[in-house]
Amino acid sequence: MTDIHFGPFGPFPWIDLILIGWFGLTAFSVAYVAWDAYRRNPELTVLKLGWVLVTLYTGPVGLTVYALSCKEPFPGSHERFIQPLWKQGLGSVIHCAAGDATGIIVAATITGLLGLPMGIDLVIEYAAGFGFGLFVFQALFMKDMMGGSYRAALRRSLLPEWLSMNFMMAGMFPTMVALMMGRDMRAMEPTQLTFWGAMSAAVLVGVAVAYPVNVWMVEKGLKHGMGTQRALGKGGHTMAAEAARWTDAQPDARAA
Repeated sequence: MTDIHFGPFGPFPWIDLILIGWFGLTAFSVAYVAWDAYRRNPELTVLKLGWVLVTLYTGPVGLTVYALSCKEPFPGSHERFIQPLWKQGLGSVIHCAAGDATGIIVAATITGLLGLPMGIDLVIEYAAGFGFGLFVFQALFMKDMMGGSYRAALRRSLLPEWLSMNFMMAGMFPTMVALMMGRDMRAMEPTQLTFWGAMSAAVLVGVAVAYPVNVWMVEKGLKHGMGTQRALGKGGHTMAAEAARWTDAQPDARAA
């Protein structure tokens, strides 16, 4: 415990002061990424939202990764800039993390407020993360690119999302358990800064663990990588050609 007060609030534990600084940097990071993504950068619309959400969860780390892998260095250069496989894999894992982590964090907040046991928490959080990632961020947001059929997009997204989600969880769940069940039990309570710090750390670890399998799936053509509104990365082919590729791979897509 420190002797630091902010007006009527305090004194604060050191970890809370660190987290106040972290979340201040996070607010700046989110504001910049949102402004740049929606006003200046031509990445796919779903990735604009994905970068904003992941930066909200990972703060300055998300901003740094965005600047290194997706931010267009000068006009007209985005397609070439994002072509390296490591950047394509980042686009894929950001898409995954935005959906999965959002579902998990929302579920963790609700179960935390209800005071449910950690074991039940994890089951609900897994189901919420997988469901939101698959049904919304994958199938719904990508259906037009996959021929326009939600059912076909859902079928096509099921295995890649399941693989990516499991790796994401392999990083997030142990981190959440270690931090929430440690010495500072305030991390179990959504009204405490330590809860949100634990969530942020868990997402960071989850993204790191899920990244290699996402690179592999992009390389094998199982998932999309980084893209732009002008052309879908990795070769620069047009969005129309990409939609046709998925439609040809799913002959019943138009009928679905």
